[in-house]
Amino acid sequence: MVRGKIEMKKIENATSRQVTFSKRRNGLLKKAYELSVLCDAQVSLIVFSQRGRLYEFSSSGMQNTIERYRKYKNDYETSYQDSEIYIQQLKQEASHMIAKIELLEFHKRKLLGQELSSCSLQELQEIDCQLQRSLGEVRARKAQLFKEQLEKLKAKEKQLLEENVQLHQKNVIDSWRGSIDQQKKFRVIDLNL
Repeated sequence: MVRGKIEMKKIENATSRQVTFSKRRNGLLKKAYELSVLCDAQVSLIVFSQRGRLYEFSSSGMQNTIERYRKYKNDYETSYQDSEIYIQQLKQEASHMIAKIELLEFHKRKLLGQELSSCSLQELQEIDCQLQRSLGEVRARKAQLFKEQLEKLKAKEKQLLEENVQLHQKNVIDSWRGSIDQQKKFRVIDLNL
């Protein structure tokens, strides 16, 4: 016989409700026991009937399980509250950073010469001074890089000149030796004649 799907709602007949409660309670307690044995889980089950009777099962002592539950709940709530506070701090920091970025972008646009129509004479003079300072720093850095590059090139020039002198000396010595060797050949030829 095939069981039909039971509609989940309160059973109106008190006798049927009591019979169903008794059968399902026993099945639930049996399942809790099986879960604790098969999975080595700490299981506790508390059921109050409609008449106020208490039915319970605990694999490792009800009081121990309740204490463990309370401790876990307190730790979880504390960590949840801490994380909520941390999230709020991050949100405030993010909104502060967004405002700061918008302000920097606004100043950047002014330095690039955009949106100057809303600036007062004093603001324009401040922008001019800031651009002059920036331009001076850029020129100083450029001059420093040119100077460093020039020093490197002079050092390389000096090294190449020294190598050139050494090669020239070697070439002179080799050509001088070559002429001496040639003179020796002529002498040997003269002696043989």
